[in-house]
Amino acid sequence: MTNPLSRRRTSRRTFLTVAGAGAAAAAVGGSGLLAGCDSSGGNKGPGTTSKDDINKIIPNYIQNTSVKADIPSVTGAAGAVSDPVFLSYPASPVQTVPSTPGSGGSYTTMTPLWGAIPPASGNAYYDAVNQALGTTLKIQAADGNNYGDTLPPLFAADKLPDWIQIPGWNTTNLNFGSAVAKFVDLTPYLSGDKISAYPNLANIPSGAWSAGVWNGKLYGLPVYPSNATFAGAVFFRRDIFDKQGINPDSIKTAEDLKALGAQLTSKTAGQYAFGDVFGDVGNYAAQLFGFHMKWDQDATGKIVHSYETEGIIAALEWHASLAKAGYIHPADIARTDQNAKQRFWSGKTVIAADGTGAWNGQDAKSGTAANPGYVRQAFKLLSASAGQTPSIELQPGASMFAYLNAKLTEAQVKELLAVANYLAAPYGSKEWLVVNFGAEGQTYTMKDGNPVLSESGSKLVATTFQFLVTAPAVTTVQEGFTQVAKDYAAWQADTVKYARTPIFFGMNITEPAQYSSIGQAVQDTISDVKVGRKPISAFTDAVAAWRKNGGDELRKFYDDIRSKYVTGASSAPTPSS
Repeated sequence: MTNPLSRRRTSRRTFLTVAGAGAAAAAVGGSGLLAGCDSSGGNKGPGTTSKDDINKIIPNYIQNTSVKADIPSVTGAAGAVSDPVFLSYPASPVQTVPSTPGSGGSYTTMTPLWGAIPPASGNAYYDAVNQALGTTLKIQAADGNNYGDTLPPLFAADKLPDWIQIPGWNTTNLNFGSAVAKFVDLTPYLSGDKISAYPNLANIPSGAWSAGVWNGKLYGLPVYPSNATFAGAVFFRRDIFDKQGINPDSIKTAEDLKALGAQLTSKTAGQYAFGDVFGDVGNYAAQLFGFHMKWDQDATGKIVHSYETEGIIAALEWHASLAKAGYIHPADIARTDQNAKQRFWSGKTVIAADGTGAWNGQDAKSGTAANPGYVRQAFKLLSASAGQTPSIELQPGASMFAYLNAKLTEAQVKELLAVANYLAAPYGSKEWLVVNFGAEGQTYTMKDGNPVLSESGSKLVATTFQFLVTAPAVTTVQEGFTQVAKDYAAWQADTVKYARTPIFFGMNITEPAQYSSIGQAVQDTISDVKVGRKPISAFTDAVAAWRKNGGDELRKFYDDIRSKYVTGASSAPTPSS
């Protein structure tokens, strides 16, 4: 995978695209990551903390108002807030850290990196950031695709670095509810109003800290935090719609979408209406048909899995009907290659679902190279049928966290938190430029109001310091495509109005190990049913087997979690279909 630095530095939504489908699916999965202890501190799992206690533990939010966005955030439902938009970097960047934060210490770090790993020695970018920090962070970047395999040996040998980033999807094989004791309890330093000592950390949305809480204590520093993270969107080629006289605002339901199949499919021209609009874990279909992503509480108060909802059955039948009608590109049915984006750029598919990070200036640049008229846009949130209010499941505010080694002294912890405060400086600040680009004239220059990597900078600058802690997400202009940023902002501002959260939102819950693979047969069956290779009865049979092989026992497990950690849950059910 190529280095996606230029997009990933400003928005977590981009990370979910560039890290790959497997990582993204895990990141957006919601609950089911890690496991349970009671809020009084008595270990019974361990891991889980009640929602009430999480709210007492996480830092208070103190917004940084020194940087003004060109398009401000919009507040929606369920705590969702759209990202602010900057059409160019502020001409007079503010200084948010008045003095050098470090005190001369030297520390080892470890982070994943999806892309080419730059040289660690003689790296002008690393040197510039460390000079500004007044502390030496020895950067050790590891291949993100194999990162999960490198972690267990470090834990087993107790050879963890001073500061390490651990994605949520890599914690399941670490028994992290217990292993987290190897890291610093940050509660005494950052909980509640204590965060005010670190203004840039306080500017991180409160909800982004939740999944960094374990066993009633705060351990994690959020990486790529956001107040409005969604699993993806259903995209279309606006230029092709315009040529065919299709008004995208008239498409409001799944049936409206299906009706476009014949009009947009021309097998002689090699054009198909659809790519995959279901998703590997049903994340796109869940938006269309209103079912939740994993475990949730239905309207009757029963804990149910997404497999058991009417919505997923309707979604499978709908998607299979697209395939049987010949409206889905054969490559998306066969899954024989990974060129879905290229098919969309070239117009071989006109409608395709993807992570929101696919919608950016880099995409516009690639698309226009393949087709000069290329324009990607996303449908406003759709519903299954007319008269239904759309809804979309809000994803956790952060799915990756960084941790400080418990072997550090209190003085060292305070030094690194001061450094973290610098690294978390908001977009529009002097510090943000240093952290993300290094020194002007050395690894970047300003062009058309925005920082651009120099030739040497493109080889030396990589997403490393940002994986230790990150400023809140913003939307920016890339490659000069201002309209792309505006279009995404409008979509997100509309979408946050329909956000909802599942019952276990933001809670670290580890499912018992014996159930770790019982869902694989269902997922394999979904892959066949959604493209019509197997009938819907194959899915219902697979779900029945899943229930017998542990699904019903897992329901009891989640029932127990609900009774212990979710106050008043049964009185406020969320929709399940």
